[in-house]
Amino acid sequence: MSAAPAGPTPGFLVWRLANKWRVAVDRAVAPLDLTHAKYALVASLYGMHHAGERPSQRQLADHTGMEALYVSKLARALEADGLVERARDPRDPRAMRLALTERGLDVTGRAVVVVRELVERLLEPLGGLDGPGTRAFTDELLALLDVPLAPSPPDDRTPRRTTP
Repeated sequence: MSAAPAGPTPGFLVWRLANKWRVAVDRAVAPLDLTHAKYALVASLYGMHHAGERPSQRQLADHTGMEALYVSKLARALEADGLVERARDPRDPRAMRLALTERGLDVTGRAVVVVRELVERLLEPLGGLDGPGTRAFTDELLALLDVPLAPSPPDDRTPRRTTP
């Protein structure tokens, strides 16, 4: 058995950084009545809107890396807040298409500016948002995100069927 690593593991550091940034974004967008999770959805919709897209909830889940059920819950909350419009897809009645409302475009535009300023500050140790250290860090994060998740192990508590 190998010795315990000296210092924190990469997984622990990724977890700490993700939590630190989530808290920072939560605080930054709170005056706009957003949370980090809601911001992730509306900011993604904002970018997709400017690219001429109106994604389904499933497409938005895939884009953000969030579970589809969570995206559905957030989309309903954002709809109640008047920021998002949900509409049935005429080609697939099971799918919901999402778009920002006029108010959603306004609030999200302001939130994007606030978060961009925050990220610029958080990335200052790497040379800022456009610095070479940030570009290298982004490339490394993309490489890690490209690694597929291992399939879930079978649930050992579930009885297995046997063929007679």
